[in-house]
Amino acid sequence: MLVIFDVEGVLYDEEYLPILAEKLNKESEIWEITKQGIQGKINWEDGLKTRVAALKGLDEKVCQEVSDALPIMTGAKEACRVLKEAGWKIMAVSGGFTLMMGRLKEELGLDYVYCNELLFKDGKLDGVKINVDSDKAKSAIVKIQEWGEKKEDIVCVVDGANDVKLFDICGLGIAYRAQDVVKDLATTTLEVKDLSKILDIINKHFKLELKTSA
Repeated sequence: MLVIFDVEGVLYDEEYLPILAEKLNKESEIWEITKQGIQGKINWEDGLKTRVAALKGLDEKVCQEVSDALPIMTGAKEACRVLKEAGWKIMAVSGGFTLMMGRLKEELGLDYVYCNELLFKDGKLDGVKINVDSDKAKSAIVKIQEWGEKKEDIVCVVDGANDVKLFDICGLGIAYRAQDVVKDLATTTLEVKDLSKILDIINKHFKLELKTSA
């Protein structure tokens, strides 16, 4: 049994690059591109490169500090704790960056993370290495095969248009406070800002009795 999470807007209650952009007073510019990418209105990879290029020269220390201050989503710790205790594997597949993921792995007990990498030169932001593109399923499937997980035993929890291909490889697709295009393709939706509520959905779908706080 496996749950695959998106990160920004799902495990973290923020989008990273728009906050980083505040350091250069470019938040409206970066947020606009971010929104268009999440909504599927522009090529996601090009949008990512454009956003990072606009932030070029930012101090690596600042990039890490902003990452370290990202709030973890309400209910995320409980959801992951209960799933881990029940023997589930947890994977995150993110268009975000390696410097954001250490904390999540540690605090949420993630088994594996696929993400992109910010590149720094002489301590300054210089570019991005794209490991995860808009076809997130392509990344996830490598580990899924290695772990021998069956499609019907996989849950995906996502919010953006760049996540929807994950629905092709899972048995239960949950649109979490998501864009309309994601809701249309999901098995079910969750609008309440509390990630632990996915446990009720999982219990119902799989006829399980995972403990929830409610």
